[in-house]
Amino acid sequence: MVRILVIEDEIIIGRFIERHLRTNFDCEISVAVSAAEARAAMASFLPHLLLCDIQMEEELSGINLITELRRRYAFEVIYITSYQNRSIIEKAAATNPANYIIKPIDESQLFAGVQIVMSRLETDAQTGKAYLQSNTLFTEMELRILRLIREKKTTIAIAEDLHLSRFTIKNHRHTICRKLQLSDENNALLKWVVQNGNLLK
Repeated sequence: MVRILVIEDEIIIGRFIERHLRTNFDCEISVAVSAAEARAAMASFLPHLLLCDIQMEEELSGINLITELRRRYAFEVIYITSYQNRSIIEKAAATNPANYIIKPIDESQLFAGVQIVMSRLETDAQTGKAYLQSNTLFTEMELRILRLIREKKTTIAIAEDLHLSRFTIKNHRHTICRKLQLSDENNALLKWVVQNGNLLK
């Protein structure tokens, strides 16, 4: 299921967007009303799609926030904005948005703006995986463990190679599974590594 994070400091607008998305799309939704809430949601929710207001009341604009988040996460973004001047659009375009929705928002405009992106996310077999940036999502130790799993090494063999206890390796594997939204079953992580080994270079 596609996970959507709405970043909108006007809570009434944020809830309107949330209600409309729940009505029209099969998705999980979280709403953040500040940059701090958005950062926290990114780490725990790992959204596929962000709907982000460009003009936020904080010093940090929506464009700057997206630029910051792009360094750590991979996602699609739709900007929500009342700005229509060329310089703002060009600055926003530098972050490679999937779409723009111009305020004031109505239901048909919101549906059309999101549907285009949702169709792409829902038909992509790698949704939630292809956008992963392994060098920012995982620690260096986690990457080393993933590369050893790619070599089909067991937890005990990995522990010996890295001079760590098998319990430490198990804890790392659990953390990796949580980041990837995988179950802790024995083969889930191995299957992911086989399918996504190119991300571990």
